[in-house]
Amino acid sequence: MVETALHGISTMHGNLVTDIRLAQQAGFSVLEIFYPKLVRYLENGGTINELRSRISDAGLRTGYVSALDHIERHEGQDRRNLLEEAKKISAEASALGADTVMVLPRNGVDHLPDEAIMDIMSRNIGDIADVGRDFGIRYMIELPAFTKYRTIRQAHETIRRLAVDNVGVVVDFWHFYASGATPDEVAAMDRKHIFGVHFCDGRVPAQGETWDETVLRSCMPGEGEVDLAAYAAAIKATGYDGPWSVELISPRLWETDPIELTRDLQNILRKHAT
Repeated sequence: MVETALHGISTMHGNLVTDIRLAQQAGFSVLEIFYPKLVRYLENGGTINELRSRISDAGLRTGYVSALDHIERHEGQDRRNLLEEAKKISAEASALGADTVMVLPRNGVDHLPDEAIMDIMSRNIGDIADVGRDFGIRYMIELPAFTKYRTIRQAHETIRRLAVDNVGVVVDFWHFYASGATPDEVAAMDRKHIFGVHFCDGRVPAQGETWDETVLRSCMPGEGEVDLAAYAAAIKATGYDGPWSVELISPRLWETDPIELTRDLQNILRKHAT
């Protein structure tokens, strides 16, 4: 039985307690907690123990916490801040019973040569992986299509350099499609390196258009350019047996009824994942 996960960004304007109820009602079994929601929950009186109990009582589990952001920070205090944030999010994820934290690069090193980017990303991810060993946490690399660190080849090279078992990749359908990764390339991946799946859709920018995800991804799965069936078949061909997480980034759809939205997302996801 394929496990399906609700990514908390799909219900952007709700809180964590509401996400738990929505996931339960829609038939999800796993949560991918959107980290800004966890930060907000804890800053306003919530506790990890209370949240973990709520999740368990709803028959759910926390699979992922997303994300440790701007992992390209590599100089001075910025890098020290990154590693402190890695320790904090990893401790919180572990306390919630999650085993995986997503790590997310941005554009902060895009001005550098490709080899320098590889060196920085490999060093940073390696040091983050070391942090995770104290908490039993592994890290899945997002490969944003709008950065220079975006290819399966780069992720594989990082994994090869590090030679650790707690670094892998999240196969994000939209990012992979928009960066040019084909279903055949996905099908050829080693399943032990696939730590998660983001089931999502969208389009690439038109000429002169910026990489604005809230515009490019503002649609239900199946309404964009991504061949969902082909990428889903590729994931299955790898033998991957972890959760499939539905990720929606759409200001228009965030304003619809979240009960109906999460139900519809679950139905579409199950159609492709099972």
